[in-house]
Amino acid sequence: MVGGAAEQFDIHEAKTNLSRIVERVERGEEIICRAGHPVAKVVPLVRRVNRTGWGSLRNTLTLGAEWDSDATNAQIADDFGMPR
Repeated sequence: MVGGAAEQFDIHEAKTNLSRIVERVERGEEIICRAGHPVAKVVPLVRRVNRTGWGSLRNTLTLGAEWDSDATNAQIADDFGMPR
């Protein structure tokens, strides 16, 4: 919630104006009501990692020489119950 009490939306409003309500949630509002009583709280999703695309882990991830060896692949197959 940003700057005081959140505006409340009834169920019909929420169904009719979902995209507008999502925009408001992104700005910090979060309550949906039924017959004037709060029944739901809608909050924005906070992403832990914001990957920008392929290669976004470049120079931050170090793989050992054996990362793609036959032994490593066999162990992964065993861990997941897959035939080799």
